[in-house]
Amino acid sequence: MDVSAPAVSYVRERLGSSLFSRVAGPAGRDTRARIHETPGPRWFAPDRPIRTVHGDASMFIGGLRALLLQSLHPLAMAAVAAHSGYRGDPWGRLQRTSTFLAVTTYGTAQDAQEAVDRVRAVHERVRGTTAAGESYHAADPHLLAWVHIAEVDSFLCAHQLYGARPLDADGCDAYIADMSRVAAALGVSDPPRTQAELAERLRAYRPELRATQEAREAARYILLRPPLPLIARAPYAALAANAVSTLPPWAREPLRLPRLPGFERTCVRLSGHALTRTIRWAMAPPPRAAGPRPADS
Repeated sequence: MDVSAPAVSYVRERLGSSLFSRVAGPAGRDTRARIHETPGPRWFAPDRPIRTVHGDASMFIGGLRALLLQSLHPLAMAAVAAHSGYRGDPWGRLQRTSTFLAVTTYGTAQDAQEAVDRVRAVHERVRGTTAAGESYHAADPHLLAWVHIAEVDSFLCAHQLYGARPLDADGCDAYIADMSRVAAALGVSDPPRTQAELAERLRAYRPELRATQEAREAARYILLRPPLPLIARAPYAALAANAVSTLPPWAREPLRLPRLPGFERTCVRLSGHALTRTIRWAMAPPPRAAGPRPADS
């Protein structure tokens, strides 16, 4: 059947706009213009790997993986459950996170520093005690480091599997080094700068990790009860399945996430590639536009 170019363009525009509004919020287009068009020095040059990774559709999978992995630290999960409002305002939290990533990756150095300062001010106020009686403080460098390495590992893992331009070994190290600059600005002490350092840091945290009731509830909410319209549930389920499939067994078992290796290597992986290609197609800028994709911000 012949499909007209206007019809394809219409579908592409509607799908891209819907995805962008979910990720960036109602002011997303203005925010994107400010981030990319404001003149001034940046933290990262246009050819840096952090721009390649954060501008790719694989971030949809990497972001879900990061949330699941981060939940395994009981202090981090307690802080999220008590202070983040992820149930009451999940899209707002996503939009704030995506804007922070966009500003620090693509924005001016001044805007990036201001974004970091705002996050650090929030972290200073987030304190409490877990159900087990353990105290936490979101500004604790040790806790910040866990959140950071879980993100870096997840974003890079997803990009290497589903990204349009996977990095070579040197590029992977360079991405981790790029992210270490943001982490240090946020208060992380001596963040990892290579794949070897990242793997060692993950191993060092494993004795502290466990799945609390809050973590399992968060996983069920993220994977099974997302606040989405019915039409979006099937593609989201495929993204979620791909996020789960990339987690190591030591992270999946405490969260009671099923493991089906054969099915995951075939059907799940194929669905992940198909979805990221579709997102990449829908959110690509029009031919006259320059710079990173709308997914960046």
